[in-house]
Amino acid sequence: MQLIWTLIVILVVLWLVGFLAHVGGGLIHLILVIALILLVFNLLTGRGAKV
Repeated sequence: MQLIWTLIVILVVLWLVGFLAHVGGGLIHLILVIALILLVFNLLTGRGAKV
């Protein structure tokens, strides 16, 4: 579960860096969408889902 949160944080940080530096074009928004999908997935599965 911590891996998903780490991945979300990394993707959001990369998105912010790309957004502020004005590089990447559409890739920046794709990174944000991936981070949001992971966040929603994590919220839907909840803390009780242990693998």
